[in-house]
Amino acid sequence: MKRILFLFTILASVSCTAQKPVVIGISSARTSSGSVKLQSTYTEAIHKAGAVALVIPTISTREQADAILSTLDGILFSGGEDVNPAWYGESVYNETVYMDPVRDRSDSLLARAALAYGKPVLGICRGGQLMNVIMGGSMYQDLPSQTGTAVTHGGGASHRIGVEKGSVLAELFGSDSLTVNSFHHQAVKDPAPGVIVTARAADGVIEAYENGMVWSVQFHPEKLLHNGDEAWLAFFKAFADRCSGKRK
Repeated sequence: MKRILFLFTILASVSCTAQKPVVIGISSARTSSGSVKLQSTYTEAIHKAGAVALVIPTISTREQADAILSTLDGILFSGGEDVNPAWYGESVYNETVYMDPVRDRSDSLLARAALAYGKPVLGICRGGQLMNVIMGGSMYQDLPSQTGTAVTHGGGASHRIGVEKGSVLAELFGSDSLTVNSFHHQAVKDPAPGVIVTARAADGVIEAYENGMVWSVQFHPEKLLHNGDEAWLAFFKAFADRCSGKRK
């Protein structure tokens, strides 16, 4: 009997001291047949940061969004299609604008639920564009034709960005300039109320912003990490720490 009681004491101690894993949801796109689609670089980055990645298929109701967000410590909105310009009061600008209404509805429900629950959010590329629009901002629908920029923002091109002092990026990298990648033809035009722009490309295009629980980057740090730039692991670890409550 004493041995049994001793065993239960050990198990209870382990149960009480075991650290709950940080679970971060990741929004997904869809294939033409409707299957879940997400590049593994996102889940790899979250796992390397010490958290658990939970891929979220597209949803259709607020009840589903609430159920999902109530179980997560944070959420990452991934890249992909363009956000519906009707959300910020515009019609489709030209033939380069491509949307998936099913994903738009799903991501909008998840984004609103994340804000309502006060969960940490990381928006990457489309994900950051989505959050800016949900919070009341607008977009350049096609950078080349609307701005005439000389900076190449698509096709994986590399370029420098200027980083604002006091930002998360400045804190993590200790620099006012970083080299990043580009896989986009849209970008934030009018930042939403409360958004603090924390990085820009040489042409003025917004490359990162912060707003309360929301961090956003226009580039793809998960690809940089996957391609061997281990410095970007600190970025994902910082987000995981924020989701765990270690970082305010």
